[in-house]
Amino acid sequence: MLSPLAAFKDGLSPHGALAAAVLGLPLASAAHAAQAADDVSQTLAPVVVTSTRAPQPLADAIPQSSLFDEQDIADSNADDALGLIALAPGVQVTRNGGPGSNSGLFIRGAASSQSLVLIDGVRVESASLGAAQLSQLMLDQIGRVEVVNGNVSALYGSNAIGGVVQIFTKEGEPHPPRFSFEAEYGSYHTQRQSAGVNGALDKDGRTTFSLNVSREKTDGFSSIDPAKAPDANPNANGYLNESVAATLRHKFSDSWDVGVRFLQSNGVNSFDDAYGLPTDLNESHDRVRSASVFANGRLTDNWTTHFTIAQGQDRANIEQNGVYTSRFNSENRQYTWQNDIRITDAHKLLFGYEHLDETLDSDQLSAPDRHVNSVFAGYVGRIGPNELQANLRHDQYSDFGGANSYYLGYAYHFDAHWKASASYAASFRAPSFDDLYYPFSGNPSIQPERSHSVEAALQYASNALGVMRVTLFQTRYSNLIDYVSDGGFYYVAQNVGRAKVQGVEGSWAGHVGATDVRAGVTFQNPVDETNHEDLTRRARRFATFTAHRTIGRWRVGGEWIVSGQRSDYDSTLAGYGIVNLSARYDISKSWYVTARIDNLFDKDYELAYSYNTPRRGAYITLGWHPS
Repeated sequence: MLSPLAAFKDGLSPHGALAAAVLGLPLASAAHAAQAADDVSQTLAPVVVTSTRAPQPLADAIPQSSLFDEQDIADSNADDALGLIALAPGVQVTRNGGPGSNSGLFIRGAASSQSLVLIDGVRVESASLGAAQLSQLMLDQIGRVEVVNGNVSALYGSNAIGGVVQIFTKEGEPHPPRFSFEAEYGSYHTQRQSAGVNGALDKDGRTTFSLNVSREKTDGFSSIDPAKAPDANPNANGYLNESVAATLRHKFSDSWDVGVRFLQSNGVNSFDDAYGLPTDLNESHDRVRSASVFANGRLTDNWTTHFTIAQGQDRANIEQNGVYTSRFNSENRQYTWQNDIRITDAHKLLFGYEHLDETLDSDQLSAPDRHVNSVFAGYVGRIGPNELQANLRHDQYSDFGGANSYYLGYAYHFDAHWKASASYAASFRAPSFDDLYYPFSGNPSIQPERSHSVEAALQYASNALGVMRVTLFQTRYSNLIDYVSDGGFYYVAQNVGRAKVQGVEGSWAGHVGATDVRAGVTFQNPVDETNHEDLTRRARRFATFTAHRTIGRWRVGGEWIVSGQRSDYDSTLAGYGIVNLSARYDISKSWYVTARIDNLFDKDYELAYSYNTPRRGAYITLGWHPS
């Protein structure tokens, strides 16, 4: 019998202000980051933090990095984080039906459990499956998203083989409170309402806050094609999501500040079971929560310290015909202490300690609590045209021992626009609780999956065009956890798998005149070397392209998402191409209306075998924001 896991697997410059917002840095530290960014690169203003755990100009990042800011989120046709991330180069996604359904994330061919998802630096994955529920995270609560492609366990520990997705909730700003709201209606009787308030609680702007709430409900469509699964219920599968996010920060001085962040998303998703009865009514009651308390301080002019105490939560409770049938409730408690030392504006060190407690409450399996103690260190520097990044990390697990990971990156700047880079990294993925303890299929003696990656890239960056990059990459996986027959009815987790993903990835985020563009194209060879077949649900060729332009009071644009064929459990999924359009009109300085059309040409396609996808849909939004 195949285990459920095996079935599921598949006053500052803009630099400084943004860095302070996303990292929680004290403003003085952000000012240093801003000055360094100005000294190092004059090409682009956007700052990212995920690629080094510290503020860095996007154009200087050695790993392939993508940034989706507030304007990108507003332009997107997506409702949830998964739909937005699908526009990043090297990323493929799957859904088992409509909004809120089980989903998969593949970065450069890595499985969902091999790519790490963070919310404001907090882990929120399921301890049972080892993956996060991105389809439960609505964009109404999100201020920005960063995606780092490639092997960066040396910065964040387990699961970061394929890359890292970091979601940042909206931040408060130092101005009087401002309110905003949106109301949307569209196909499948979709209704969405959101409201937010953002500002300062005092006149001097030392205490800032943000609060955003949203509700979305849709009748949906039948998630499974009855022609391929006749035992599935043919009724429409709806979804309800209710979400809230809040931040509060107080700045005691230019050197010290403290704050809290909170996000909770509750979803109720109706789904089909291909092996049930046509009359069955199945619902999944899901929750993703991230809560943290942080403090940042400047110990000296060149040394800043950051403390975070956080909790991440993932809940998935299944109900069939009104009766609960399974419960999987995960909780992560995370304690982080990070120190940033600025030797000079061109040379920076970081070091820190992290402690993680993972617990699982389930009626399907029993698992002991997991405790992880981690130490990490890193260096980022610039010597003339030479740019260096080095990271080391050791993670000590209570259930299987230690794991080491490292990252070495080098870039050479030919001039102000062109650079070439190369990197080598080693990463790991800790076994999930299902891998270790699921009845009859778990194996407490299995060890972490391992990977080694090499990458080489050529990049052009300028204010006129943005950042263009071509990357060659290869990741080799060993010790992969496969489920092997025990000679009877069961399949047991074993470290017997090997895989390799080689490819070339092109990306562009920038402008053509007044038109904002984003493009990504990937050619890859994702091979399971154990059985010499393509990895499940990974296409060898896929691409995305978006373009948006402001014309007077109008903001118009479109998205094109295309994929080649993929294998999927003894079947082949056909390739597809989807076009989405959107237009926004500013009625006045505060009022606006947005219309969008998804799947313009009404394509019938699959992201997972037998599961339906939405046909053509139209949606209209009325909104108000302060002028």
